[in-house]
Order: sequence, then structure tokens, then C-alpha cells
Amino acid sequence: MGAARSAVSEKSGPMNAFRALMQPHRIVMLALLLGAVIWCAVALRWDWIPEYAPLALEGLWRTIWILVVTCVLGFLLAIPLGLAQAIGPWYLSAPARIFCTVIRGTPLLLQIWLLYYGLGSLFPQIPWIRSSELWPYLRQAWPYAVLALTLSYAGYEGEVMRGAFGSVNKGQLEAANAFGMPRFTMFRRIWLPQAIRNVLPTLGGETILQLKATPLVATITVVEIYAVSSRVRSDTFIVYEPLILLAVFYMIIAGIIALLFRRFEDRVPG
Repeated sequence: MGAARSAVSEKSGPMNAFRALMQPHRIVMLALLLGAVIWCAVALRWDWIPEYAPLALEGLWRTIWILVVTCVLGFLLAIPLGLAQAIGPWYLSAPARIFCTVIRGTPLLLQIWLLYYGLGSLFPQIPWIRSSELWPYLRQAWPYAVLALTLSYAGYEGEVMRGAFGSVNKGQLEAANAFGMPRFTMFRRIWLPQAIRNVLPTLGGETILQLKATPLVATITVVEIYAVSSRVRSDTFIVYEPLILLAVFYMIIAGIIALLFRRFEDRVPG
């Protein structure tokens, strides 16, 4: 009986999804979307794509790796920032709170410019930096872009993790402490996993916002996908087609991010 019920449920799943898709308003939306795609394919110019395709792929790859690197590093920095604000002493919580306040209270574009035009113009004046092995990297724009986006993500997620650490049931922590569990083990096995589970939907949304912030690095000569679109428009004077294709790229990446986080939320035990 159990196997029969599972087989019926597996068959009914796709049927329910198909019925939900075939609702009248969704059929109308799909028809409008299909019509818009056909119109764009027929009425607009796409002959520039073969020439700029290699540059576009390079820009797309740079956008993706900047997004991944800054989100990972920013989240690793956000954990101690949130923990310091949640339970840290004043000499740790106060700097963490000030950092998050400054990052969240100033525009990201201003932060990028301060790092690039500030540190970027200061480093060439220091002889030992110019002669060091780091100079080939510090003379480029992408390290400053990665640093600015990392600090921005950490500032926002540090505040999120502060609330996440505070939302974990204190009874579980007291029980672990009563059993003599070391503090680091308690943090690693109880506190941190539950805090991350509580903020997974927020992390997904913040990651998509981070994706939307990556075009700002084009203002300091980092050639990512938005910069490629701008170059196409300046070279060919074609305005709408590069922007439409750029929007499609961003929607696809954002959809993949949302799907990955949703799958991860489903796999995390309650």
C-alpha cells in the first residue's frame, strides 16, 4: 500500500504542476512573453553578437566569479561581526556595530571610489609596495572592486547574523553547556547551523542584491557583463538590444541563485 501511494503521489506531482501552469492568466502571460521574444528576434538587430560574444563571455565569467568570491568572503566576515554584536563585549561589539552602520549608511558606489581612487592612488607613492610582488595585482582595478563588494556584503549580513544568533533558542545552548560541551563545539554544532537555517531566505535575497550591485565595478574599469554592454552601445550606437540581452543574463543568474537557495532550504532539516 505504501509503494502504491508513493507511486500515485509521484504521478500526481507533475499533473498538479501542469494544471497550475495551464491556468488562464498564466497562459496569457506565457503568450505575451512568447510574442515579445518573437518580436525582439525579428524586429531588433542582433548582427553584432558574433563580434562581441567572446568579450561578453569573459565579462559574464568575471561577473559570476566576483559575485561568488565576494559573497563567500563577505559571509565569512559577517559571522564574527554578527557574533560580536550578539554576545561580544563592548570593545568587540562597538566596532562591529560601527562598521555595519557605516557600510549600510553610505552608498556602495562611494565605497568603491574611496577604495580605488583613495588606496589605489596612495599605493603607487609607497616604494616598497611598488617593488613588492603584490604590485602587479594592486595596480589593477579588480582587487578594489572585490574588497568593496566583500565589505558591503559583510556589513549587511553582519546585521542579519546578529539577529540570527539572537533568535536561536537559548535552552539548547544552556543544555549543551550543562552537558559540558566545549564552547567552540557548541557554536559549530548548535548555534551556527541554526542561525544559518533561520536566515537562508534572507541570504538568498541579499545574494541577488549583490548580483545587482556588480555593475558598479564598471565605473573603475572592471570589464564585467555590464561594461561589455556599455562598450557595445558606444561602439555600434545600438541601444536597446544590448540592454535587453543584459537584462536576460541578470534574470537567468538571479533565477539560478533563487533556485539553489530554495533547494538548500528544502534539504536543511527543520
